[in-house]
Amino acid sequence: MDIIIVDDEPLARDRLQRMLSEETDYRVVGEAANSEEALTAVHQLDPDLVLLDIHMPGDNGLQAARLMTALDDPPAVIFCTAFDQHALDAFAVNAQDYLLKPVRKDKLLQALDKAQRLNRAQRQKLTSASASRADASVNGRSHISARTRRGVELIAVDKVFYFAADQKYVTVYHEGGETLIDDTLKELESEFGDRFVRIHRNALVPLVRVEAMERSPTGQFELRLQGTDLRPVVSRRHAGHLRDLLSRL
Repeated sequence: MDIIIVDDEPLARDRLQRMLSEETDYRVVGEAANSEEALTAVHQLDPDLVLLDIHMPGDNGLQAARLMTALDDPPAVIFCTAFDQHALDAFAVNAQDYLLKPVRKDKLLQALDKAQRLNRAQRQKLTSASASRADASVNGRSHISARTRRGVELIAVDKVFYFAADQKYVTVYHEGGETLIDDTLKELESEFGDRFVRIHRNALVPLVRVEAMERSPTGQFELRLQGTDLRPVVSRRHAGHLRDLLSRL
């Protein structure tokens, strides 16, 4: 399970990092000191879970959690805070747990185990939903429309290399270049069913384009795609499922 630690106090971040350093099931992939940094880290690193403080400079942790839960494929959130009066507000934004500082290691591991089991159940539910879409033969559009300076541009779906989200916008990378579109990744994933696979919180790739999943020199997973030198990054969170999927093709 990949984890991001968010707290404005470096000592608090270090303490949680030390607690998890010897746990093989959990890997701290990033840290943040405020809500803005946290959202950027979630967008870039695609963690399974965020350990989140509430009282921080700028937007507090509750607001950050609300924004995270609005994302496609949101991470689980466990609050770690010195204040107990926000518990009801925390669960109102779908927090998995609420730990009071100083956080005890046994309580932290219990909360992480609970979140990990729930994530596994959610993944199984998503897999079943994907199979149901396939049985229903949901094929989606043959072309994606985009409003550009030249008017309405039609992009054939079979010319798409992948879709990538960046904050508020989705870019389609295709044989003719790259184009901003109005669709969200969630809408595209629902429409095209098993024709496209999510490889990252921010990316959908057509399965017919995938030639191999490989490691980059920096250790990241990347896809080699047919017809392009573009190599979209696969998050660790999605690598296992994608590897299993490719092995069955």
